[in-house]
Amino acid sequence: MDLSDVSEELAHIEGQINDIFRALSNGFQKLEKIKDPNRRSRQLEELTDKMRECKRLIKEFERAMKEEESRNTNNTNRMLNEKKQSMVKELNSYVALKKQHASENKRIDLFDGPGGGDVFAEENVQLASSMTNEQLIDTGHRMMDETDQAIERSKQVVEDTINVGAETAAALKAQTEQMSRIVNELDSIHFSMKKASQLVKELGRQVATDRCIMAMLVLIVIGVIAIIIVKLVNPNNKDIADIPGLPPPANRKLL
Repeated sequence: MDLSDVSEELAHIEGQINDIFRALSNGFQKLEKIKDPNRRSRQLEELTDKMRECKRLIKEFERAMKEEESRNTNNTNRMLNEKKQSMVKELNSYVALKKQHASENKRIDLFDGPGGGDVFAEENVQLASSMTNEQLIDTGHRMMDETDQAIERSKQVVEDTINVGAETAAALKAQTEQMSRIVNELDSIHFSMKKASQLVKELGRQVATDRCIMAMLVLIVIGVIAIIIVKLVNPNNKDIADIPGLPPPANRKLL
């Protein structure tokens, strides 16, 4: 679906965001070829500004999307939300790439200089030689404090990760136990249904047997009634034996 069919404003914002994504892609490709730390820093600053602008446009896209939400269908709103999530994911990938290049640039500044050249190494030596002992000690302490703070932050991240892992494990355990209870209940229900099916079959057989017996009794009664009727209509019929309880027919003489 074309966003211009939904909203011209959303389509315009999407076009701006796509332009920034293309610029970021080209910028990072260019950054990989730059060896000078100063040029790399400037390039990273430009890319960071573009990422800030992209973040602002994504928020603007979300605002416009919420304004159009009541007028759109559920499918359209779902499509817009998926598009926004895709933009956020792509922006996060560029942010991670920027952090990676920033850390690499920092390592170059501290140890190697631009491409490991000797000019910057000499400048660093001259800068250090121009500092007093107290300044060198203060700088060293400051760097050690920064390192300690970074280590503490890393420890906190590790502790938070461990806590999240423990909570996740507990939640998984609870869900596993719940699933086990559900499986046991399903087994009980299945057993009950099987038992009920067997009872229904037994009742069906009993009903069929009772119907057969009733049918035979009906046939016997009908047969007895038929014999009685025949005997009463033709009492001299010798082919039919006398019925117990009935007197033999009287012999009549014709005049």
